[in-house]
Amino acid sequence: MPRWGMVIDLDKCTACQACTIACMAENNVPIVGPEESQRQRAISWHYVLPVVEGEHPHVQAQFIPRPSFHCEHPPCVKVCPAGATYVDEEGLVLVNYDRCIGCKYCVTSCPYGVRYVNWLEYHRPEPMDQYINPDVLLRPEGVVEKCTFCIHRLERAKREAVARGRELTDAELVLLPACNQACPASARYFGNLDDPESTVSRLARSPRAFRLLEDLGTEPRVYYLAEEKS
Repeated sequence: MPRWGMVIDLDKCTACQACTIACMAENNVPIVGPEESQRQRAISWHYVLPVVEGEHPHVQAQFIPRPSFHCEHPPCVKVCPAGATYVDEEGLVLVNYDRCIGCKYCVTSCPYGVRYVNWLEYHRPEPMDQYINPDVLLRPEGVVEKCTFCIHRLERAKREAVARGRELTDAELVLLPACNQACPASARYFGNLDDPESTVSRLARSPRAFRLLEDLGTEPRVYYLAEEKS
């Protein structure tokens, strides 16, 4: 089985947020207004995290795109009392919305803050309400949702490859998630970490590669390439 993962090159990322917007559009992510946002009810499966160091005028800023990390050892799965959060056979951490009881244990246990409670009935303001991706389920009120690495795109690509009697290629996988496809700087890569010849596998072995909060033992499947020192 493949072991899906992602690599993000921080040297190339311009923090343009195209990845975040593409994720929201592709995955039918609900949109809330200012009042709900102030109540911490905004949902963003993908977020560009600003990291600022130093004091004015000697300030250095870095921007870290943050999808779900699809950990090898996800704490969220261990605490779910309903078995709604699970790891599929290819290592993706997913949510069965029919089983989720909204207890929020997984939200509090996620060290990366990449799980979101759907507090309200699904809504998109005009004119965005005219676009709903039929390939992605609309989540009901009360459940927890998260980034899936665009599993619907992955499954569709696998079906098309089987229909043509061939294997998925690395070139097809690299830009498969919506966030990767939308990146104007080509800073993002997706693929099989267990394939030593894949783009993500080679980049994950780079001296520049690191993962967030590695000391926790979660073994996230998102790798970052550190900025080159000038």
